Amino acid sequence: MFVKRFSMAVLACLMLSACGGVDPNSPLGQRKTIFKQMLKTNEELGGMLRGRIPFDGARFAEGAVQLDQLSHEPWKHFPQVREQDHTSARDEVWQKQARFQELARSLETATGELVTVSKVQPYKVSNLGPAVQKVEDACSACHKEFRDY
Repeated sequence: MFVKRFSMAVLACLMLSACGGVDPNSPLGQRKTIFKQMLKTNEELGGMLRGRIPFDGARFAEGAVQLDQLSHEPWKHFPQVREQDHTSARDEVWQKQARFQELARSLETATGELVTVSKVQPYKVSNLGPAVQKVEDACSACHKEFRDY
């Protein structure tokens, strides 16, 4: 009797745990993956500038290029009509597409500038810091208007 009850409880837990995931191939799943990669890359760059991790110029420049490439990707995973999945995006993403796209282009411009600055040697925090801050500000501006916390 105990084994039967225990087996049923385990089966129920497994079924419930499978219900909460996001399909990684869905638009939501794809953009979440990209945004997480962007965050990780940006945190590494910021960490180098703020002394949390050792500065490595070549690694910083590679990270800037990666961040720039990633910054062009998530926007194509926002469908024309809001999906039914639970998303952190506000309805305004779909209602104010022109503004949303404007902020997306602003981020792309900021990451492009970061790539340019990261090619200048010798590396100086005084050059790199403002470029990283501009990227962070672009992210923040979009989050303030379009992300539902």
